[in-house]
Amino acid sequence: MGSVRVRIKSNNLFFDFTYRGKRCREQTKLEDTGASRKKLEKILERIEAEITLGTFDYAKYFPNSPNVGQFTERKVNSVKPETPLFSEFAAMWVNEMKIQWRATHHKTTLLTLEKYLNPAFGEKEIGKITKAEILQFRAGLASVKGRKNASLSPSRLNHIMNPMRMILNEAACRHNFSSPYNGIKSLKVPRTDVEPFSLDEVSTIINEVRDDFRNYYTVRFFTGMRTGEIDGLQWQHVDFERRKINIRQALAGGELIYTKNDGSFREIDMSMPVFEALQEQKAATSMYQFVFCTRGGTPLNHNNVTNRVWLPLLRNLGLRRRRPYQTRHTAATLWLGAGENPEWIARQMGHTTTEMLFRVYSRFVPNLTRQDGSAFERLIGQSININIQKRNNL
Repeated sequence: MGSVRVRIKSNNLFFDFTYRGKRCREQTKLEDTGASRKKLEKILERIEAEITLGTFDYAKYFPNSPNVGQFTERKVNSVKPETPLFSEFAAMWVNEMKIQWRATHHKTTLLTLEKYLNPAFGEKEIGKITKAEILQFRAGLASVKGRKNASLSPSRLNHIMNPMRMILNEAACRHNFSSPYNGIKSLKVPRTDVEPFSLDEVSTIINEVRDDFRNYYTVRFFTGMRTGEIDGLQWQHVDFERRKINIRQALAGGELIYTKNDGSFREIDMSMPVFEALQEQKAATSMYQFVFCTRGGTPLNHNNVTNRVWLPLLRNLGLRRRRPYQTRHTAATLWLGAGENPEWIARQMGHTTTEMLFRVYSRFVPNLTRQDGSAFERLIGQSININIQKRNNL
């Protein structure tokens, strides 16, 4: 078991751990403070975990250490590999692809490589990675504990494996070998059922929520805006004259980015409750860029809002715990329940077609889930009655 210790003379902290039977002590420039110790202890935990898994790279953590030479397995006179190392090709691929990615996607891919893929495959020749190794790696990931000490979900595992698949397939194409990822299918992700609120529940939430968030949730519930869209909404995109909300951007990772896709670039019609809520909000935040913001005018942090406003409110009202995203599902189901045109609803939601609307919300469409043929019988009956009346009038 390693430890973080301090040198008395310099008051600087250093790592003290054992690797391959050798005691290693690596100096840092951090002085002995509580924050520095906590930071280095987290790094040491990661080091010892990688040592246990057999993925520890000494040079990665201590590139200037004299110990690097004795722990480096690659020999100077070794034969040059036929294909590049996985880490080398992955770095080149990411650099080529980032021009077409969002900044958030680029960051996520880099984190996936750093945390999962490079430790397992980074030093392997990419053309010699086998299908068995990939499947074994994925199976190992399934046992890893994520947040709240729960296993990684199939959806999360697929997101980790997707860069692996694309990297291997691209390398196979460029270096003329058969991709070992061929035949490996993504894990089946259980379908997430929508859990919309009833109109009575919506009314209760809006009436009982904190005054400074009443307008926020009114707009969320009655527009179907995504979290990033409403948190990134600026006054320049609110058109009171035409009663339109122009969705042009979203807030992600603290940065304003282009909307999720071309369909998301849209205009949302303001209902009267939304119009009135935004008029009231304008009196409070019109001096700032963002419609809904902190007292200093900075964008809202959705995690803070969820944990400090949304979840406590649901608990206090005795309502089932649900993600804030259910406000979007609620808007869709309320529109459908009111009999609004599905094509209009799809445009409000940012869907290019009504296909997703009916697939996700079919059981909330009036009469759509009835399978007794009554609607068809009424249609036929009306036609027959009209024809009978015509004959009687002759």
